[in-house]
Amino acid sequence: MLRAFRDAVLIPDLRRKLLLTLALLAVYRLGAAIPTPGVNADALQRAATSGAAAGVFNLLGLVSGGNIERFSIFALGVLPYITASIVMQLMTTAIPALEKLQKEGEEGRRKINQYTRYSSIALAAIQSLFFASTILGDASVLKSGWGSEDNVLIFRLTVIITQVCGSAFTMWLGERITEYGLGNGISLLIFAGIITRFPTDVQQTALLLNSGEVSFLSVLLFAALIVLVVGAIVIVQQGERRIPVQYARKVVGRRVYGGQATYIPLKVNTAGVIPIIFASALLSLPGIIALGFKGQPWANTLQTIVSVRNGYGLVIEVLLIVAFTYFYTGITFDPKRVSENLREYGGFVPGVRPGLPTTEYLTKISTRITLWGAVFLGLLAVTPQIFQNLTHITTFPLGGTTLLIVVGVALDTLKQIEAQLTMRNYEGFIRKGRIRGRSNNF
Repeated sequence: MLRAFRDAVLIPDLRRKLLLTLALLAVYRLGAAIPTPGVNADALQRAATSGAAAGVFNLLGLVSGGNIERFSIFALGVLPYITASIVMQLMTTAIPALEKLQKEGEEGRRKINQYTRYSSIALAAIQSLFFASTILGDASVLKSGWGSEDNVLIFRLTVIITQVCGSAFTMWLGERITEYGLGNGISLLIFAGIITRFPTDVQQTALLLNSGEVSFLSVLLFAALIVLVVGAIVIVQQGERRIPVQYARKVVGRRVYGGQATYIPLKVNTAGVIPIIFASALLSLPGIIALGFKGQPWANTLQTIVSVRNGYGLVIEVLLIVAFTYFYTGITFDPKRVSENLREYGGFVPGVRPGLPTTEYLTKISTRITLWGAVFLGLLAVTPQIFQNLTHITTFPLGGTTLLIVVGVALDTLKQIEAQLTMRNYEGFIRKGRIRGRSNNF
């Protein structure tokens, strides 16, 4: 891993991409430190740890990286974009026109991405209005003069404009990182938000250790559990089922083409961190809606159900993670399309007939291996409660889902760096071959 980063720094093109990625992430973290006009960040942080809004803040904290607790100009961050992506993917499978548009290639995907951007802007406006009317409607979390009745309309418009612009700018940063930098931009923004919270959490845990509220044995157990979970994540993320594929031989003149043996890699966790991010974003919506109707009995019940601190919310989160794992795996891996491509290029799975039998065979294997990946992701969702019950450390809200995002994004970024290095080495080999070929002709 260190060698890959060293080689990336030495190559000028990759060094520019790496520096651009770091610069854009720095801009994102700079905006995360700027509070929304009129909001008292200190009072809001105290309200985020207690009261009716604590459950919503805990859910949104995973995606926003703590921005929601300070309600910075990037408080919503990538949350509207993630929610719009979920809705658009569901509509793509349900609406034939969008499904046809997706199959049109790059142009169709570009239009769907454009629809997703428009939807995310609309969702950002709606979500910011909810926050301005509910959590920020309390004068105790506002600066002096902003909580008066005369300034209610002005304050809500300020929050809506600030958050819509901040969400659009965050989305733009993520797309620029994906296009010109290294790694997936949206995932890296979430990664940066999680990483920046670690020093504060470690400091608070150290204070508890010095005061005697937490024993040194509990800290060691907590560290050992983290190492154990990280190791399990790496094993599952790198684990794959290799389906052997054989290509038929073709004789053209005196040359023999094909006859190669390869394999189709099916990862245990094909969906990566996407199901957890999708589930967290979707689970936060009922809590936001409940805050808009606080005081109503059904709203209080809804907010209690979706809270991950109780059994109901935890079960719902696990079920959502499992469902999104199957859903996203079905989008990224289409057995029918793979089977058609194999038959078109003369490939086949040994012992399985081409066509429909190959499709059924790939579907059965994909379903079985996805089950293990979904169960693993579901188990990671309950690890924060396990950590807290075993160690009694609540100042470091680090669980399997957070570790999966951190480790998963790090592995994906490393793979992209290695792919860039391999491509450049391959291009250099081609250039050498061409030069040698020309010299031999002379």
